[in-house]
Amino acid sequence: MKRLISAGLAAGLAIMAILAGCSSAPEKIRIGEVTRSLFYAPQYVALEKGFFKDEGLDVELSTIPGGDKVMSALLSGGIEVALVGSETSIYVSQQGAADPVVNFAQLTQTDGTFLVARNKVDAFSFDQLKGKVFLGQRKGGMPQMVGEYVLKKHNINPGSDLTLIQNIEFKNIAASFASGTGEYVQLFEPEASRFEQEGIGHVVASFGKESGTVPYTVFMTKQSYMDSHSTAIQKFTNAVYKGQQWVASHTPKETAAVIGKYFEQIQPDILESAVKRYLEQGSYATDPILDEAEWNQLQDIMNSAGELKQPADYAKLVNTTFAKAAKEGK
Repeated sequence: MKRLISAGLAAGLAIMAILAGCSSAPEKIRIGEVTRSLFYAPQYVALEKGFFKDEGLDVELSTIPGGDKVMSALLSGGIEVALVGSETSIYVSQQGAADPVVNFAQLTQTDGTFLVARNKVDAFSFDQLKGKVFLGQRKGGMPQMVGEYVLKKHNINPGSDLTLIQNIEFKNIAASFASGTGEYVQLFEPEASRFEQEGIGHVVASFGKESGTVPYTVFMTKQSYMDSHSTAIQKFTNAVYKGQQWVASHTPKETAAVIGKYFEQIQPDILESAVKRYLEQGSYATDPILDEAEWNQLQDIMNSAGELKQPADYAKLVNTTFAKAAKEGK
């Protein structure tokens, strides 16, 4: 009888050990980023430095070009978390989604594009764009809306004061300018720094500085997923915050070295220059909190572009609980 009890106890302990091992397995979260961009440096740092793993998460990153495609993947369950502009969550809400997409961790807090002139300008003013050909971004996206918002701020009518080209795919904009299209172009890094180095163009203004602080790129998920996986979302946000703090406390060269594997076609000095430019203008958020003033600025920009059908409820589409807890170390 004692042998039977001992054998039963041993078997029970073995089962408990197996169950414990299963329960400690990392929880998988699939991220869909709208593009591969060093604008997202804190995310890549969090991946490379093991901050997600430290939180007990197995994160899989994929690049899904186009905000509409990212949202389709999120809404269909192909990914759990989307990294895309906050305007996409507003578009989904405007379509009457029963399961709203909620912003929970901000990654970047300014526009990431720069105005690049083909010819070197010693004393630039936005008036110089009048009558020129301006190669802009895709209509309805944040780069385009911010670009036009800044032009209007400087009393330039995008529809009549210049020739605005918006029918070129995002991935082909830099190549189109390099091949001779346009006298000015709106570019992200590292293309802006690379064009300067190669003498193709010259950065004359920052749309990020001109447009102010906005929730430009944010991690978001469906309300239903957030409700059922709140612990995982908290762990995810903790890792994002660690990545943000790491970038804020290290040199551009150190950050460029960590994220280099994600940009193998870009020279290290160009990466460093681009990271430095984003750091200097405060593009990388130093914490994941998306505040209401930023949200309202986003709506002003969307309204100016004619893309906001009705005011978007901050309380419904933004949840700062996880971001605040991460910052407070809870």
